[in-house]
Amino acid sequence: MVSILLAEDQVLVRQGLKMMIETDPELQVKGEADNGKEVITLCEKNHFDLVILDIRMPEMTGLEAMRVIRKRWPALKILILTTFNDEAYALEALKNGANGYMLKDANAEELIRSIRSCLQGGLSIEDQVAAKVFPTLIQNNRTTEIDDTLTKRELDILVGVGQGLSNKEIADQLFLSIGTVKNHISVILDKLALRDRTQLAIYAIRHDIV
Repeated sequence: MVSILLAEDQVLVRQGLKMMIETDPELQVKGEADNGKEVITLCEKNHFDLVILDIRMPEMTGLEAMRVIRKRWPALKILILTTFNDEAYALEALKNGANGYMLKDANAEELIRSIRSCLQGGLSIEDQVAAKVFPTLIQNNRTTEIDDTLTKRELDILVGVGQGLSNKEIADQLFLSIGTVKNHISVILDKLALRDRTQLAIYAIRHDIV
């Protein structure tokens, strides 16, 4: 059974979300919070697999709570669920470690699919939000220090992965063979202690590499 903490300051909305989530028999809302401070208190007392956070809540916002969670419980999955299709909010959430960003107009199937994606290590972003966020991420210059263990060639390949290019597209762009690109990606995964290409793309986005 997947244990979920649901944070939403509007009681009726929270009850509706809980009913939607629990249409999946493997998902159970075992904690409810009105604000970010309650989220932290509940995390201190209980184990949760995933926390669903609204952005605007009294006393402590969802984004503020998320930053605390990332420091204290880094393995806890976080899904932002909000009414705000706002580029700034979405960028801040993703860069601070959100595993997903969904809008409240999603139906039960979409919400459960996003929860499942977060739990499996994916990055679930509402299509409308992704349309605003990804062009900005791709256009941004790198602002963080790049891992010193990566070579220039490995960094170039990481940029391609972060931009969503296939191995063939990266190979064509860098004048390499597909096999060479695959080998480089395997080495990069080992160096960064990441599991797969999806995690590599998320790494690139969150570290402003693309």
